[in-house]
Amino acid sequence: MLKTTQRVLFVCTHNAARSQMAEGILRHLAHGTVEVESAGTEPSQVHPLATEAVQRLLDVDISTQRSKHIDEFAGQRFDYVITLCDSAKEACPMFPGDPERIHWRFDDPAAVTGSDDDRYRAFRQVAAELERRLRQLLAVIERNAKPSPA
Repeated sequence: MLKTTQRVLFVCTHNAARSQMAEGILRHLAHGTVEVESAGTEPSQVHPLATEAVQRLLDVDISTQRSKHIDEFAGQRFDYVITLCDSAKEACPMFPGDPERIHWRFDDPAAVTGSDDDRYRAFRQVAAELERRLRQLLAVIERNAKPSPA
């Protein structure tokens, strides 16, 4: 028997760039086989360069996603809770069901200053690295979802 759909929650401070990109990219890669959410400890709004980077790099549209507070998911069960910045790792609450907690530290691309090209490049680099790591995570999730021999 197949395990029920796996649930993944990405957490970052503002839920504006890294966690939003991760949510959209994993949802795209998983083709509906994984339930994906993202949240922030101090949510703001989705950064336009995050939307542009994943659209141009991967043809993934995250323009309809919204920034959410971690409290919206209180009491919910997740299989994986992935923090994407150190402050979110420290502030991330516990979730029922003992999810696997993973920490991927990414510098905030929104903190990059300089030309528009420099700023966009920072978002694109984060999106590309997220895609790489998310492909690996998805392979693990798919392996874990396969039925075990009787």
